[in-house]
Amino acid sequence: MSKYPLSNVHPEAQIGNHVVIEPFATIQKNTVIGDGTWIGPNVTIMEGARIGKNCKIFPGAVISGEPQDLKFKGEVTTTEIGDNTTIRECVTINRGTVDKYKTVIGSNCLIMAYAHIGHDCIVGNYCILGNTVQLAGHVIIDDYAIFGGACAVQQFSKIGAHAYIGGGSLVRKDVPPYTKAAREPLSYAGVNTVGLRRRGFTTEQINDIQEAYRIVFLKGLNNSRALDLVEKELPPSPERDYIIDFIRSSERGVMKGFSTNASLDED
Repeated sequence: MSKYPLSNVHPEAQIGNHVVIEPFATIQKNTVIGDGTWIGPNVTIMEGARIGKNCKIFPGAVISGEPQDLKFKGEVTTTEIGDNTTIRECVTINRGTVDKYKTVIGSNCLIMAYAHIGHDCIVGNYCILGNTVQLAGHVIIDDYAIFGGACAVQQFSKIGAHAYIGGGSLVRKDVPPYTKAAREPLSYAGVNTVGLRRRGFTTEQINDIQEAYRIVFLKGLNNSRALDLVEKELPPSPERDYIIDFIRSSERGVMKGFSTNASLDED
């Protein structure tokens, strides 16, 4: 393996074209690294890693470590990372267990330094996890969700697409799509209008989302009555239907309603 001087690359590892593996990195067997990916010094890629193309993994990261789950018995599981994802210093990502048999990070994500992603998490595309964000096992995060630094997310929680979670938040309930969440206990802090505009949502779409959450969070109704009213008063749209389906399917329940001190904007 003289192609990667001073690194430890298992001969059975599948390494793509134009991959750079810096000194003192360790790549174990049963791993796949896609074309154009950069593996920094002192990175550890453990068994079961499936890393896409043009990723960047910075020093000290440990990818596909064994789950921190006492029920894990050594079953063959994976960690799957999409294309163009950046993983910064000292991030830890654990592979799956018998629940899903995989942990998944999508494409075009940014996982900042010291973040942890536990076993069986499913993270969508274009997500950003700030420094020291901690995801327990079985967390599901949809596309374009953004976490400020030092958030902690309880196991089995779900985060909707385009949600923004303020730094330092403790996430014990599900966070519906398109919302901002902040405060303690975690509360609705408005619609993530800045993020939605950046991603091409029209004023009409944003207004409909705001109206849906006005009914859900500001009218004092229980979720069942609120969602019935949303269905009755708002015309069908992908955004309306996603909000309704997300809240109705929530097993943990969603975060608390509006708090007058909880407003914040996406950076």
